[in-house]
Amino acid sequence: MVRDPKIELVPVGAENWRDCAGLSVHGEQERFVSAVSYYLCLCNYGDTWHPLAAVKDGVVVGFVMWGIDDDRSAWIGGLVVDGRHQRQGIGHAIVRQLRERLIAEPGTPNVALSYEADNTAARHLYRTLGFHETGETEGTELVARWSPSPA
Repeated sequence: MVRDPKIELVPVGAENWRDCAGLSVHGEQERFVSAVSYYLCLCNYGDTWHPLAAVKDGVVVGFVMWGIDDDRSAWIGGLVVDGRHQRQGIGHAIVRQLRERLIAEPGTPNVALSYEADNTAARHLYRTLGFHETGETEGTELVARWSPSPA
């Protein structure tokens, strides 16, 4: 597996939202994520989430959204890597790049995300990126947080 492919995170807009909405995961993963069209509605009609497309070689291969909580924690949500592009390190690259972008904002204490306890692929991915489960829950999902190491 390629550890960190070259991807670019770009805002979702008129030129790429259809490509994002067309992303789909493998059947066994469908219970862990919503359709990207649902995530786009959360971003468009709510006031928390901001959508990003993951682009590799000019092709939209993934989607992710981010938001800032009341305590200034940055959250990553709605991560989807298209089934045709999985197992290439794209999810790893998306989370790493977005985590670094979010923690660079002044006053951001940590980066958080959540996942179902039995989503072993997500749990493994986030652990390899240094996220630690906190004992908190978000609905039925476990919360994990990442903070930069002190210099």
